[in-house]
Amino acid sequence: MDISRIKIPKLLVKPVGRAIADFNMIRAGDKILLAVSGGKDSLSLFYILRHFQAHSPVKFKLGVVTIDPQVEGFEPQALDVFFKKFDTPYFFEEFPILEQAKKSMKGDSYCSFCARIKRGLMYKVAREQDYNVLALGQHLDDLAESLMMSMCHNGKIQTMKAHYINDDKDLRVIRPMVYVRERQLADFAITADLPVIADSCPACFSMPTERDYFKQWLLTEEKRLPNLYRNLLSSMKPMLDETND
Repeated sequence: MDISRIKIPKLLVKPVGRAIADFNMIRAGDKILLAVSGGKDSLSLFYILRHFQAHSPVKFKLGVVTIDPQVEGFEPQALDVFFKKFDTPYFFEEFPILEQAKKSMKGDSYCSFCARIKRGLMYKVAREQDYNVLALGQHLDDLAESLMMSMCHNGKIQTMKAHYINDDKDLRVIRPMVYVRERQLADFAITADLPVIADSCPACFSMPTERDYFKQWLLTEEKRLPNLYRNLLSSMKPMLDETND
């Protein structure tokens, strides 16, 4: 498929555009660094952001970063080949996350440890390359699963933020797909023939995750309650923005 002719469906453009506007995610002159793992979500967001870069009156720059955790089963070479087809800067960081976890992880889950290390490396690249915004590819299904996990395991009503400022106050973090359903991204990945690569999480290789349990539970409940995700989004929306500006 000619990658220059891939058309982004309105089912993706409209909710992403609405989220960007609702949470004031993208501002004139922003330099946005998109985290791409090689999964369908982040690769889809790459195309969507390129669409807005070409058609939006708000002008911004876009770069991409991939974090290689150096675990067996993660083959990121295809991403390097893929991104060379575009005029988008591409950065690649390697770090032995699993080996580091064995040495320094104390009383924490591997998933949490890995997420912190990856985020720190993304921040590092953003600062070194003068990007002021980090874009992440989580979607509405991810937010709903995080909400259920937080309530059931931690007794807290919280989920991922759509837009927030990091602790050091030098980077904004955005999730433009918070209104998008995962199945829409799966359909687009197939239609656009995206170069999706295998999940890089070693924990996921060995056993189903707690997140997957809640994913399946929510999808089952949706069959009984068709408006489930719409209602969950309505419930979560007041806590999705922490920028306060």
